[in-house]
Amino acid sequence: MTVSRALLLFCFLLFSGHARAAKVDTVDTYSPSMKKTIRAVVITPDAYTTGAEFPVVYLLHGYSGNYSNWIQKAPALSRAVDANGIIVVCPDGNYGSWYYDSPVDASFRYETYVSNELVAWVDSHYKTIKDRQGRAITGLSMGGHGGLYLAFRHQDVFGAAGSMSGGVDIRPFPNNWDIAKRLGPYAQFPDRWEQHTVINLLHLLTPGSLSLIIDCGTDDFFFRVNNNLHDKLLERNIAHDYITRPGGHNWTYWNTAISYQLLFMRQFFDKRKPG
Repeated sequence: MTVSRALLLFCFLLFSGHARAAKVDTVDTYSPSMKKTIRAVVITPDAYTTGAEFPVVYLLHGYSGNYSNWIQKAPALSRAVDANGIIVVCPDGNYGSWYYDSPVDASFRYETYVSNELVAWVDSHYKTIKDRQGRAITGLSMGGHGGLYLAFRHQDVFGAAGSMSGGVDIRPFPNNWDIAKRLGPYAQFPDRWEQHTVINLLHLLTPGSLSLIIDCGTDDFFFRVNNNLHDKLLERNIAHDYITRPGGHNWTYWNTAISYQLLFMRQFFDKRKPG
């Protein structure tokens, strides 16, 4: 769909008019599978001081980024955390992990870390809703791939997933962004690439199994693969929100996209409430 100006204005008024009172923590988590400490940013809303448990959105960074990118480069994020009454966790996915458990390098086990070890750590240290109805995951670019890849493969952990400018089909890019370092060269290991690309994992979904939101700018180099994913989801009768609007692969686009993503996640979380 094309986002209307009215929706843009709504998001602007909602997030710009809300007092910024969210608390930002930088925390050290531990990955048993990789035997190392990994940093993350955890943003809690002002309402966190109440006795309630809160839903969590895991927000992934892109290639060459780190755990601090979102809080440094998306000014609206903290306000959105308050407005939606959620916890946001920004893990470190290394420079180019693609959030895989790499079959090439045993020191890269970021699927296990994010979907298992980190979730357990957050649930043990924060007042969270500890089931899939209280967890969502999304991200940008490499993290957009990661959000869908991890949610598709771990539907017992996440109930909603999103992608912003996501690399949802890695096969057209065999020489880019360290993917070959994680999977081996495409020419030598085509089966690995086929099995580790989001667009080939739709068989894991059934209608209604995940709440999905996908967003990509029309000037983005990932626009075509996102359109292809959208078409394949339609073919399989998998409901999803699909947002396209003018824009490229940059923080100007993602600063707007994150508002839509968190509103979508908030609506998903609200479905679990009685009444």
